Amino acid sequence: MNHLIFGGSGFIGTHLKRHIIAQNKHESVYSFDIKKKVSDDFEVLDVTKEIHLNISNIPDSIIYNLAAVHTTPGHPDHEYFEVNIFGAQNVCNFARENNIQTIVFTSSIAPYGPSENFKTEETLPMPTTPYGISKLTAEYVHKLWQAEDPANRKLIIVRPGVVFGKQEGGNFTRLYNSMKKGFFFYPGRKDTIKAAVYVKDVVRILFETALNEKPGHQTYNLSYYPAPTIEDICVTIASATDIHPPKVLVPGWALTTAAGSAYFGARVLGKNISGIHPDRVKKLMISTNISGEKLSKSPYKLQFTLKEAIADWYTECERTALF
Repeated sequence: MNHLIFGGSGFIGTHLKRHIIAQNKHESVYSFDIKKKVSDDFEVLDVTKEIHLNISNIPDSIIYNLAAVHTTPGHPDHEYFEVNIFGAQNVCNFARENNIQTIVFTSSIAPYGPSENFKTEETLPMPTTPYGISKLTAEYVHKLWQAEDPANRKLIIVRPGVVFGKQEGGNFTRLYNSMKKGFFFYPGRKDTIKAAVYVKDVVRILFETALNEKPGHQTYNLSYYPAPTIEDICVTIASATDIHPPKVLVPGWALTTAAGSAYFGARVLGKNISGIHPDRVKKLMISTNISGEKLSKSPYKLQFTLKEAIADWYTECERTALF
């Protein structure tokens, strides 16, 4: 069997390739991406263009579609639509033309939209950002592909919360570094709920659902159930890495004002400090209250608790830092 990973050089893609090889050393794993991110071990391919691959026995393949423009804020609006929607169309067309029957699509929780409300897989999506709209549209592109041959085609859509782990370089890494330096303050509140999941669980779930689900369509939120608060996350990181948890809470209005002043002041000086973009600061104060209950009751339930995941990540980093 062939395992085809589109968007394979990124954080999740590199972990997924390693996981598949570890589980099936004699099967073929192909990784494709448009540019270098984490690994050089991939083939250059642009999913916004027609996809043509010369691979033997190609109908006996599983597609993992991770290709996306996802950092938000960070890109012009049109890039989210061009890459995420055209990419979905081209991946699905490639599957049609080659009679590939299984696609695992990594979506996002962004299609749910910003809201404190508790959200399950049955909640009506109401995205408000170009990224969220583009990912929801991409989901429907994949669903149309599956609906053309529902008795034989298999589609698994996963909507992960914040994915963390080694080589992430994202939210959890920035949080740890800020805590270690004593710079992190609770933004506005301590009880903000943040859906999150460990990368090792993510790639295992992508792989296992591809192999074990029956033809049809399934959507899974990937998050702890119940989802942790920002205080839970900070205390767990501090405990696992032997640093001090934050204690100070800064009013939300003060934080957004300071972030806005710093960000736009830097822009005037020609510097880029997107890590404190005011929109990113606002996101810190809004819960991503995403239910992982369906996953927790499935055969693919998480194998790492938050505490176990942070400890495992820290051990992988030789207990020196989280990176």
